[in-house]
Amino acid sequence: MEPQETHYVSKLDRELQRHILTTLARLTPLGTMSLLSDMGLEDLDESVLQSNLTYLEDHGLLRSGFAKQEYLGGDVRFIEVKATEITSKGQDFLLGDGGLSAILGVVTIRLHDDTIKELIQLKIMESDLPPADKRRFVDSLKELPAETTKHLVMKLVDLGLDKLPMAGLLGLVSTAAAVAPT
Repeated sequence: MEPQETHYVSKLDRELQRHILTTLARLTPLGTMSLLSDMGLEDLDESVLQSNLTYLEDHGLLRSGFAKQEYLGGDVRFIEVKATEITSKGQDFLLGDGGLSAILGVVTIRLHDDTIKELIQLKIMESDLPPADKRRFVDSLKELPAETTKHLVMKLVDLGLDKLPMAGLLGLVSTAAAVAPT
């Protein structure tokens, strides 16, 4: 007997999520203790609302203000215990420009010039050059001042990007985006 495939129906609703966030943005800074009536959705299924609130809260876009209440017999309800409010991350999401999160979240990567020189040296040593040429290039590399090393690295990055096929570049970007923490 084959296992019967069950069809999963998501309760997540992008239009509802946007409506929740825009309602909360309109009610900033106080938030609301009456989210459903403020959205004009008094008849909305509670489990759909809670699924979407939990999802948005898990992503840091709002603070739901709801708490799970379990009753005898296994019944579970959600009760509003404090105001539901949008977070700064939620407001930035609605603005679509990343807001202050984009400005404050800039990452600077610094590589010490010795580290860069070691990486280049490894490539030289792995090359098919004769040993005497390898030694000469490595010695020249070691003598470069930091500013010249920086200029060399920028040239190498330009060359690498020029030689990389677009499909390879897009693949690397996609892979990096898939594994990047959020």
